[in-house]
Amino acid sequence: MARESAAERARVLICGVGALGSHAALLCRNLPATLVLVDDDRVESKNLAAQAFVKASLGKNKAQALAKQLRTFYGLAVEARGVRLGEHNAAALLAGASLALDCFDNEASRLVLQRGAREAGVPLLHGALAADGSLGLVRWDERFVPDAEDTPGQATCEGGEHLPLIALTAATLARAAQDFLRDGTRRDSLVNRAEVRAQA
Repeated sequence: MARESAAERARVLICGVGALGSHAALLCRNLPATLVLVDDDRVESKNLAAQAFVKASLGKNKAQALAKQLRTFYGLAVEARGVRLGEHNAAALLAGASLALDCFDNEASRLVLQRGAREAGVPLLHGALAADGSLGLVRWDERFVPDAEDTPGQATCEGGEHLPLIALTAATLARAAQDFLRDGTRRDSLVNRAEVRAQA
């Protein structure tokens, strides 16, 4: 069987590669897709406890650092877009995407991505974490309503104490992406410390 060309591969846009997005990207490494990572933030020492970055990435752009890790460790087809997604560039970033994953941690960015994906007709899967680490949510766009932070700019799962829940939510998000790319399945999930529950 002939290997698919780069032009034939699916393109999965992962928006926000912090706590949830960085782990989701690692767990999406077996997808038959080119991963496109979008984030304008830089890796800080405080990120190492809850995000999938290595110490050598400190000070580097998160999208570029994670793309380098994924290429180096796994030989993946991955692209980095070290920019902030906004109204001015959402259409360009979403162009050609087979699927977009929302791993942002704020309402404003989620809304921009949601509008852009809807206008472009790109399927959008949201991942979200409660700031206190009590639960995670994986939900398709048609059933997702972004909510505001309790306080603007609040830290979401900044320390390492919620890492197991972050990883569990990221794994659930990656599985949902895998199922969608395989056969179009769109399944929502609620994740808490004790279980993962599929939602009808």
